[in-house]
Order: sequence, then structure tokens, then C-alpha cells
Amino acid sequence: MTPDLFRTIPCPTYPEIRLALFPGRRVAAMIEDFQPQAIHIATEGPLGVAARAHCLKQGYPFTTAYHTRFPEYVHARVPLPLSWLYAVMKWFHGPSSAIMVATQTIEDDLIARGFRPPVRRWSRGVWTDLFKPRDKAFLDAPRPISLFTGRVAVEKNIEAFLKLDLPGTKYVVGDGPQLDDLKRKYPAVRFAGVKEGEELAKYFAAADVFVFPSRTDTFGLVLLEAMASGVPVAAYPVPGPLDVVNQSGAGVLSDDLAAAVTAALAIPAEACRNHALKYSWDASFDQFEGNLHVFR
Repeated sequence: MTPDLFRTIPCPTYPEIRLALFPGRRVAAMIEDFQPQAIHIATEGPLGVAARAHCLKQGYPFTTAYHTRFPEYVHARVPLPLSWLYAVMKWFHGPSSAIMVATQTIEDDLIARGFRPPVRRWSRGVWTDLFKPRDKAFLDAPRPISLFTGRVAVEKNIEAFLKLDLPGTKYVVGDGPQLDDLKRKYPAVRFAGVKEGEELAKYFAAADVFVFPSRTDTFGLVLLEAMASGVPVAAYPVPGPLDVVNQSGAGVLSDDLAAAVTAALAIPAEACRNHALKYSWDASFDQFEGNLHVFR
């Protein structure tokens, strides 16, 4: 079930994300009509809350996923205490049969914060047939080319990348609420807008280094997409990069992001590609299926 099946409103500060309006009755009907053998709730939004309520009412077990450090995202926009926001997350995930997380770091963090359901691993996969080394001539700009792709929003900490004094050219691929402001502040940066599929893969492969300034992501699938494209990663030593890159030899993690970029440029494309190939979709599918609570 996705928001496009319901009447929606734009999410505050994220108009591209739609929130379902009063979905409870219809969510309940859809679950009963489908008669599932297992129920997984992917997000903590209105649809997730509605599905959670129906499962509890009917006594259906369900699993949940913790994809995003949601409390930190909200805290970056609204001055609410993190303790309150994590209390909401504990309430939401509390009845779950298992919380699926992508990395050991996030698993350790949730356990330390007192989340009660079992926390189980559900890693990510990368589409290596699409994201692969290609001709770098696709981007005609002074090199080295430093690339960021993703939502252009405050929690991505993109400005930490844009304000770096780096040689060559900076590219940003994506859209979001900060786009217009960052375009005005950084006119030398090339903002390419939203790209998908083959065109997105060409941007990845044409870069010389992928810069990931986020401090709040739980995984960072774009890290795998960059490495699968033969592009090294420069990032902070925080959850996500610590789990995906760390000692792989496919990137550099440092609190000095500019130094990480410089060091990452020396990493060969083969090292990046070989590391990304370890993350298969088959393994991800098997983990997910094994984590489900089958009740029919």
C-alpha cells in the first residue's frame, strides 16, 4: 500500500512526499480483502500507523523497518527534544515482532535506546547491471568532479560539501526544499536536478569522487551505487558510511571531509566495484523473507 492509492496532502517541508489522509478504514479493508500471510509495515507515516492499529485490533503479528533516523530528521526542522521523538518511535515499533535495520551500528543504537522488539538485519542491495563503470566523458567539466546525489534537504548536510574548497567541479543531482537556496548561495556548483535510471547511472560513473556529507542516514544506498559505478566515496565516520565503507578500501571516512575527498581520489575504480559486488539483492531478499512473521 502506498500513498498514491489515497487522498493525500504534501508533507510539511517535503512537498514531494505525500501523506495519506484518514486512511484507517480503507487500510483495514485492503488488509482483510488481501488476506495476507504476513504483514510488514515499512514506514512510520499515516499508512503505517493505520496498518499498526488494524493489526493490533485483529491480533495480527507484523514486522516493521527502521529505514531513517526519523527523530534526527524532525529535530533538524523543529526544536523538539530527541527524547520525545524517540519515545514516539518506541511506541510505534513496540508491538512489532521484529524491527528490521540495515546495519550493525543502527542495531546497536536502537538496543542501547531501549527498543524492545528483536532487532534483525535487513541489508540493502545494489543494481550492479545498471550502476557500473562507464565513459567519464558524459560530464564535460573541469576535473576532478565531486558528486552528491540525493534529496536536497537540510538533514543531508549538503552545505558541508558545497562550502569545501576543492579543485575541479562540484555536481549535485536531486531536488528538495533547499535547492533554490543552495543554487543562490553556490552559483559555481552545477545542479543537475532529478535524474533516474540510465541517466542517473551515467552521472554516477562520470564522477571522480562521491561526497556523502549526511550524518543522519541509516545506510546510504547511494554509497553502494557510487562504488558499483567505480567511484570512491568520501564521507564522515558516522552510521551508514561506517557500516558500508569503513575498512573496505573503497572510500575514505574522516571528520575532515576535504581531506577525505583528496584521499579518496587516489582509490582505483576496481576496488570500489569489487566491494559493491558483495551486496546482492538475492541476499537482501532472503534476509527480509526470513525476518517476516508468517501467521497464516
